Amino acid sequence: ANHSTMQPCCMKRVCDGCFLASHQREMGGICPFCRTTNPSSVGSKLALTQKRADAKDPVAIGFIAFGYYARDHGLPQDVPRAVKLWTEAADLGDLDAHYRLGYLYHCTSGEQTEEDKEKGLRHLQHAAIQGHPHSRCALGVHECISGNYTLAVQHCMISAKVGDVNSL
Repeated sequence: ANHSTMQPCCMKRVCDGCFLASHQREMGGICPFCRTTNPSSVGSKLALTQKRADAKDPVAIGFIAFGYYARDHGLPQDVPRAVKLWTEAADLGDLDAHYRLGYLYHCTSGEQTEEDKEKGLRHLQHAAIQGHPHSRCALGVHECISGNYTLAVQHCMISAKVGDVNSL
């Protein structure tokens, strides 16, 4: 994620090397994945993303939800709206949305949403079972705090094997 950019036209993460290769081929300003002309302004990027969200693209819905959560992409902070959008994305199968909902419900202690640890654990478990590394790491932290050290180590080992450096 540190060496790639999310494209609003196709909601695919494209690596910096692919952008370099497209510029070397004099294809600058075009998405290396879908060959759509890249929008120049934040508003037009958001409009493209909203179009994909309207078509029920769970990644686009999650992207907009994060914008509302973190006051990003020119959107105002609106945590309840972000939760609603992440819930929609999770219902459509987005594992990152399950992770973010699980984190909000389980780990934020009611700071931004109502605290519902069981609901949070269900979201984290769903994403972890499907292979989401950050969810697996969060379950490891939960088990460690609960005193289940053997299970905590197992969660962290699985998470580390799939690339989550925080599990190390």
